[in-house]
Amino acid sequence: METYDALLASITPDTGDTRTILDPATGAVVGEAPVHTLADLERAVAAAGAAQPAWAALGHDARSAALLRAADAVERSAEELAHLLSREQGKPLNGPNARFEVGACAAWLRTAAGTAMEPETVVDDGETRAELHYRPIGVVGAIGPWNWPMMITIWQIAPALRMGNAVVVKPSEYTPLSVLALAKVLNEELPEGLLTVVSGGRDVGARLAEHPAIGKVMFTGSTATGKAIIRSSADTVKRLTLELGGNDAGIVLPDADPKAIAEGLFWGAFINTGQTCAALKRLYVHSDIYDAVCEELTAVAAAMPMGNGLDEGNVLGPLQNKQQFDIVARLVDAARDSGAKLLLGGDPDTDQPGYFYPATLVADIDNNNALVAEEQFGPALPIIRYSTVDEAVTMANALDVGLGASVWSADPAEARKVAARLEAGTVWINKHGAVDPRVPFGGAKQSGYGLEFGVEGLKALGVPQVING
Repeated sequence: METYDALLASITPDTGDTRTILDPATGAVVGEAPVHTLADLERAVAAAGAAQPAWAALGHDARSAALLRAADAVERSAEELAHLLSREQGKPLNGPNARFEVGACAAWLRTAAGTAMEPETVVDDGETRAELHYRPIGVVGAIGPWNWPMMITIWQIAPALRMGNAVVVKPSEYTPLSVLALAKVLNEELPEGLLTVVSGGRDVGARLAEHPAIGKVMFTGSTATGKAIIRSSADTVKRLTLELGGNDAGIVLPDADPKAIAEGLFWGAFINTGQTCAALKRLYVHSDIYDAVCEELTAVAAAMPMGNGLDEGNVLGPLQNKQQFDIVARLVDAARDSGAKLLLGGDPDTDQPGYFYPATLVADIDNNNALVAEEQFGPALPIIRYSTVDEAVTMANALDVGLGASVWSADPAEARKVAARLEAGTVWINKHGAVDPRVPFGGAKQSGYGLEFGVEGLKALGVPQVING
């Protein structure tokens, strides 16, 4: 285990171009990140290609053992990683934030290592025997976001490594230090060259998506960038797993208890200060309990402390960058100008440092308002009134995205009936956004394709091969 300063120094380049990374809560310098080039990418891909065959030859048991050791290494450096993540991304140490994210890295590594992956006998009738196996792809490219930079990187690399692949990671330009530090810790237990982070610009990401030596790309980010990756990957017919933008709907049925569900609704929407792909971003509430839900949710939200992530008392932090701050401010201001009612928030103090936007609840808003129709990706939740379940389902399904959704009810059986009508990759009952490393996760419509987590996630990092005879 290293100290925080030693860990940061270990990823600070001695030579070459660097980019200064600032704390979104204070504007203070966090550190210097390397600006890797296309030549650096080529070296990383070549090293990965050289290291991969021996790694694949180790077999599942040995690779899983290495991942378990890597999980131990993450836990040994957990506090240092969490502090770096908090300073770079902005999320607080406590609550479902920085320490939670680092803990999830270890949990996903352990689950990837421990998930059984045996050949499947498809037919064995005495005349024909066919087995389905999954072979390593080779070199996988992993392109990650800035909202959960460590955890989503692990979602990509843990199954890739378990299945015998090497990985080249391209982190977001906003949060490269977190990913570089995580990889440095992981590489204490991995063969040299097997896992490399290339901290470059968009040119590096574009080349990774089209590189002929990359057999698969995993990407989490915007739908627009996902479409560009699809186009770039076409000439080499790469396999893809894409987790793209979402604008998740939640439907509160008229039998729900407003007080009982208020805190679950809050964290469904405001986890990571709303900067989560599968966060609750549109809340549909039956007119019978609309006012009560608004009242209870406002009480919960008003009690949640926001501030510098290193302050142990805070559970909400700043938006990670000014671009995202401006998007949230624009959408909330437009909603207010349209006549919607702000129950809470909506007035950031721009005289103070940091990209802090207060937790904001917007009621009496039209379903066609931009705050509802566009993904705000921040701490602002529109609450839309509905009269019939059919109306709520129609509104929830109206958009061209479908990552997640939720139904809230005192009757789980009735909630499941409504859930079956929603066009989303995952529908939660009386919770929202609760991912589990054992449970497959992926989007519908323009929220992407491909599954992550569990056995299905492992299969997605292999090439299926049928041995017949």
